Amino acid sequence: MKRIAIDMDEVISAFSSKCLQLFNAEYQTEYTPQHLQGKLLVELDPRFESKVNCYLAQESFFLELEVMEGSQETIRKLMEQYDVFIVTAAMEFPASLAPKYKWLKKHFPFLNEKNFVFCGDKSIILADYLIDDTPSNLDTFTGKRILYTAPHNISETKYNRLNNWEEIEEYFLSELVVN
Repeated sequence: MKRIAIDMDEVISAFSSKCLQLFNAEYQTEYTPQHLQGKLLVELDPRFESKVNCYLAQESFFLELEVMEGSQETIRKLMEQYDVFIVTAAMEFPASLAPKYKWLKKHFPFLNEKNFVFCGDKSIILADYLIDDTPSNLDTFTGKRILYTAPHNISETKYNRLNNWEEIEEYFLSELVVN
């Protein structure tokens, strides 16, 4: 079977929404994902730079992330025809390893934990496809690159883009795709 590597943050978990929620509560701001169109969090408000590390150091941050709509159902279907791996860059924030693992076990219990890959550089991943929201991760990947739409990458045009899990299901499970 062909392999699909799927990023965690902003692809199956709502990372930026949680950051915005915490930041808004702390600074009495009203930022929404629409404010992030074409921007990273730190470009939206410079105060994010000092706060993001604080948020990510809290175990509860990753444990409380919402699941991206449709991801669980689609991944179940993909597993019938593909080997599915969850690949997440966790080395920049080592405290995130255990909470990310717990989150995956809670929300994706049907996945084999041997298919969880916690890494720093995704160029080491050997798969046929990578679904990721971060263009720099796709830059170094050697298989088929798929950009998952997130507010910060809305202006990126270099990669094939899928906007949601319904489109991912159609792309990988339609009769038109030659596997």
